[in-house]
Parts: sequence; C-alpha cells; structure tokens
Amino acid sequence: MPRAQVSLIRHRPPRIERGHPWVYRTEIARIDGDPAPGDDVLVVDADGRRLGTGYYNPASMIAVRLFARGSAAPPPDLWRARIAEARARRDTLLPGQTAYRAVNAEGDDLPGLIVDRFGDHLVVESLSLGVEVRLSAVVDALRAVYAPRTVYLRADAAVRRLEGLDDNSRPLFGGEPPDEIEIDEDGVRFGVDIRSGQKTGHFFDQRPNRKEAGQLLAGAGEVLDAFCHTGGFGLQALAAGARHVTFVDSSAPALERARQNARMNGFEDRCAFVLGNAFDVLRTWAQEGRIVDGVVLDPPAFAKAKAALDAALRGYNEINLRAIRLVATGGYLVSASCSQPVTREAFVDVIARAAGDNRRSMRLIALRGPGPDHPALLAEPQGDYLKCAFLEAGDGWSGFATRPARPLANPVAPS
Repeated sequence: MPRAQVSLIRHRPPRIERGHPWVYRTEIARIDGDPAPGDDVLVVDADGRRLGTGYYNPASMIAVRLFARGSAAPPPDLWRARIAEARARRDTLLPGQTAYRAVNAEGDDLPGLIVDRFGDHLVVESLSLGVEVRLSAVVDALRAVYAPRTVYLRADAAVRRLEGLDDNSRPLFGGEPPDEIEIDEDGVRFGVDIRSGQKTGHFFDQRPNRKEAGQLLAGAGEVLDAFCHTGGFGLQALAAGARHVTFVDSSAPALERARQNARMNGFEDRCAFVLGNAFDVLRTWAQEGRIVDGVVLDPPAFAKAKAALDAALRGYNEINLRAIRLVATGGYLVSASCSQPVTREAFVDVIARAAGDNRRSMRLIALRGPGPDHPALLAEPQGDYLKCAFLEAGDGWSGFATRPARPLANPVAPS
C-alpha cells in the first residue's frame, strides 16, 4: 500500500467520485506521511473514505493522478495488464491495423502515458512525473505486450515542463529507430519521422476523418488543404479520385514531408505545395475570387487554455469565413478544431456565423471526433478535444453570387 495518504477538503465538487482521475493541489486538505515526488499515494475524502491510488507530484497543479479506484491495492502487474487491455480494444476496433495510438493516457486508465505504434516501433510520451519514474516498468510492459524492435521517448511536449521534467528525448529500448518509418493508412502510404516530426511524428486522431473527407472529395476538381501538415487529408482526397490538391503549411519540414508522401503514392503530378501562412493564403484566394470544389481546414490548436478562448474563436471565425467564400455550390468544407476549450457547440456556432456573414447556406453533414484508438473518459472533459465538421456548400442569398462546382462523380456519403 502507499506510504502516504492525501485527504481532500470537504466542500468541493464530486468530480473525483464521478470518475475524474485528477486531484488538484487546491483540493487537498492535508497529507499524512512524507511522499516523495512520483510516489504512489492513497486518496481519501474528508470522511476518510478511500477514493483511489495515484501518482503524487507536489510541483504540479495536478497534484495526484489516480490510476486505481477504491480501497484495493493496485496489482503488481498493473502496467502490463492495462497496456494489454488497451491493445485488446484496438484489436477489436481496428482489426489488422499495425499503426495507431496504442495507449491514450487517462482514456486507457494510464494517466500521463501516451504510446503510438508504428508497426514494430513504439513512441512514448511521458506527460507526468508518475509515469517518468516508472519508465522502466512501462518499457517492460510494452515489450511483453508488443515485442517491439524499438521504444523511443519523445520528451519535447510543453506539458512536461509543468511536471518538472526534462526534454531529453532518447531510445528506451532497441537503440535508435530508423530515420523514416513507412505506414499504411487506409491505402495511403506515409513516411514518419518519429524522432523529429511533430508530437510522435503522425496524428492518428484524424485518421477516420481523413478517410471520410477523401470519400466526399472523390470527384473534386480542385481541393485546398490548408494547415496540411504532412498531407493526410489531401492525400486521401487524391487517393479517392480528386483531380488536384494544393497543400499549404507554414512549416517547411512538414510541407516537405507532404511532398515526399505525395511522391511515395505517385500523386506528385496532381499536387501543388505552398509554403506560407494559411490565413494569408485563404485571404488572398478569396480576394482573387478563386473557387474550388473543397477546402480542408485542420489547424493546430488555437487555444490550449480557457484564457485564449476568445482569440481562438476569432481565429476559427476568420479561417472559416475565408474558406466558405472559396467553396463552390455543391462543394465541401471540412473544418476541424483540436482546441479543447472550444466546445462542439461553440465550434459549430462559429462556422454558422461565418456562413451567415458570407450570406451563404451551409449544410452540416456530420460532426466527428477522434478515432476509436483515442478513447476518453466521460468524466474527464479534457479528453474531448477534437471536432471535425463536414459541410456541403449551398447557394448564397440576397444577391450574393456563387459559382457552381464541377459535378462530383458518385460522391460517397459518410457512414
């Protein structure tokens, strides 16, 4: 059992009792014992009822991250058991896949641990001190469940600094991984750099949305993939039959990777690549009166905290306002947000406002979240971050002129 006990204050919302795994520093009444940073602690309510066991970090606003509930002591093989359970979920929901998010932190009951699988190579993000001091046990569990060739730690996430952790990315098992790992995502090949690509090198959360966008844009003549990163949405559109895609991103390495991915799939002669600020490109294209059959907006998070919410909503309004002006009648807008403070309702509202400001009818076809390899606890709203809206562009009104799109050849409705 843990050598220390954390007692919570009496008057607080029953967040933890309803399943949220975080104990904030401001919720602690007292600590009995002398836990070291990273130690397991027992958490009890004001009446001494045992709520669970978690990692302790006095330097973080999230002072305890619960990984076990109730009074029972965590089993000694907890890491292997939890990682095996997480793999079983993926084997059921993503049969035959070998590239996906293998562990999604709190969503898989392993707070602070992210693991992405790229075939025989695993990338770990350790986002809490409790995970960091247990990396040896994590690696042993991953080896037992996946038998990987390499396990690599990406230690450059900003949240690590809030936990008092360093930025020393390094191999944890098997030596240095290859410079490039090739994966297949629904028939499209991607080259991934797990050591220096953004996050772990690839964003798995948008995978089903990229495929669905490709289905919608199968007969498009021209598609603009703004904030394209390594080209995922546009490449799926090309694979489905879109004639031409213009990829835009402000990161030269990401855009070069998108170009390499296009070349890898034999699509390079159907692409254009623009290095620049997507806000500026959208504005310029709108001013030039360009009309396209589809626009994809998949920007990085505009708000990572509530303090940035108003600025984020203004940013989403602007990019959607410009994009809606570009989409031909009958064409499609795929617009995403990964800003957790922006709710689904607020995101749809900001797109609706942009459509209204354009005096344009837009039909919401679907509103999606991340794929099934990104489970989230219902009690943890922080896990609900990704919104992806699929919209069909209608006519303008009150004299606002729109131009028809080229007919979409046998468009596939989203499932």
